[in-house]
Amino acid sequence: MSSENLPGNENNLAGDILIVDDTPVNLRLLSNMLLGHGYNVRQAINGKMALMAVGVVPPDLILLDIMMPDLNGYEVCKALKADPKTASIPVIFLSALNEVFDKVKAFEVGGVDYIPKPFQFEEVLVRVKNHLALRDAHLQICQLNEDLEQRVYQRTQQLETVNIELRKLALHDSLTGLPNRVLLQERLNELLQPERCASTPKFGVLFLDCDRFRVVNNSLSHLAGDELLVALARRLEQCLRPGDTLARWGGDEFVILMPDIAKIQDAIAVVHNIFKSLDSPFTIRRREIFLNASIGIVIGDETYQYPEDLVRDADTAMYRAKALGKGQYYIFEPKMHQVMVQRLQLETDLQHAIAQNLIVPFYQPIVSLDTGKIIGFEALARWIDPQKGFISPGMFIPLAEETGIINLIGRAILKQACEDLATLQRQGIADETLNVSVNLSTLQFAQPDLVHQIDDILAQTQLSPHCLKLEITESAIMENSESASLMLQQFRDRAIQLSIDDFGTGYSSLSYLHSFPVDSLKIDRSFVDGLDGTPQSSGLIPAILSIAREMKMSAIAEGIETPQQLEQLRRLNCAYGQGYYFAKPLPAEAAAELLASQPRW
Repeated sequence: MSSENLPGNENNLAGDILIVDDTPVNLRLLSNMLLGHGYNVRQAINGKMALMAVGVVPPDLILLDIMMPDLNGYEVCKALKADPKTASIPVIFLSALNEVFDKVKAFEVGGVDYIPKPFQFEEVLVRVKNHLALRDAHLQICQLNEDLEQRVYQRTQQLETVNIELRKLALHDSLTGLPNRVLLQERLNELLQPERCASTPKFGVLFLDCDRFRVVNNSLSHLAGDELLVALARRLEQCLRPGDTLARWGGDEFVILMPDIAKIQDAIAVVHNIFKSLDSPFTIRRREIFLNASIGIVIGDETYQYPEDLVRDADTAMYRAKALGKGQYYIFEPKMHQVMVQRLQLETDLQHAIAQNLIVPFYQPIVSLDTGKIIGFEALARWIDPQKGFISPGMFIPLAEETGIINLIGRAILKQACEDLATLQRQGIADETLNVSVNLSTLQFAQPDLVHQIDDILAQTQLSPHCLKLEITESAIMENSESASLMLQQFRDRAIQLSIDDFGTGYSSLSYLHSFPVDSLKIDRSFVDGLDGTPQSSGLIPAILSIAREMKMSAIAEGIETPQQLEQLRRLNCAYGQGYYFAKPLPAEAAAELLASQPRW
């Protein structure tokens, strides 16, 4: 029968077939028959050649003789089935062996079919066609399974994404994107678990409420109020420690959860960062808006069982802070009475200290970085108690500002500083080129009779006005902007020098530099701390120096502590500096001795 007349010729799909037989006649006959039916045929005359051919290009089907030298068909089939790369190739055995034992063994080693010799072409073609069709079906099923798995995976990923988004919507505030009260309560619940409380017993909760937000909201619009809340949220985020949670509780109320609090000062430090961040205005729809906040603090421990109790106590403390005058914080704890007694005692001690002149100026030299000589001193308030010793300014200055006592302290420091410099001049230790810098608090600067007070002090001490330099923060100027211009001009008319303290940490608005008669800028120590001698560490200092030069002002760098910082500031052409590298703040006598020794750095 000719190959053209064999059954299945018109429907065969092309396939790659490897014929393995050590008889050339069989190879030729099978090859011609299969080639005539559109199949691609390769030949191998022994088992080794067959394995090599399969290794190069795996065929779709193998016709394999059993009786061959070296490697017989069984051994070749075993080798193919042992390799994962070739295990799926269907193998049809062709053999003159026709015993049942031989057929069984052929199937045991992995054959899919067995054709006895002498074979019929029709039978070979039908079986080749069927097994290739089975192989194609198997491959299609595998591909369908892969496609299905991929679609299932994609669908699962889509569902997970949707679930994440739904959970995010359920647990986050739609306006600010912050966690909402539901998520906050979940995290508080986690912290209140007994096993967690036993290992890390304390955490902090801050309840923040904006002062006067309703006024801002009503005077602009609710949309502008929303923009302000979003801007506030972003600014508050910058004040957090790693691991802290900022949540919007509702309206203009925010709650901060601080895990792993070692001491109350950790929470207070974040509060001070928040207050400092609010020193600068928000710009909403081309308007500058200032916000204050009242903050309640509660320290959570094993005594709390429910999240709502924590938030309630923090809220209570916040209202207490608001009652004290707003823009303040208050601590709630079981021993609140004791805390308040201690606070009251400190306030009382502070009053006595002022009456007994225990708060006195210490002087830190200000040095010309060009000549290395002392050109002035900054007067800093220091409290030395006969029983308690040195009391940190960080303890009593904030209390003095909250209670208004800072005005008494400021006036006393200003008067004593003027007296001490006038004394040095009379003794010939200082000449009239030396000046003394005195800080004015925001409350002092807001006093309507401040200029008159300073006139009286200068008259009493007989100190020339040009030897006095007043240091004013950016926030003090901006919070009293209506009267600031007139007051500063009155100081300038008297030849009193003016310096902006901590420049770059507050509003840093160039407009007031143009508007107000300022002589110098003090570069905050936070910029100097990072100097390590490399150009990258200079940060904003070159920009501040450039501003100073453009405005015809001098610049004074605070907090110089290392030779590297001093040398880098000199390279940047900073005119003046002060810091522990030159001297710590010194009592008046020690400062006089230092000046008399005429040091040079």
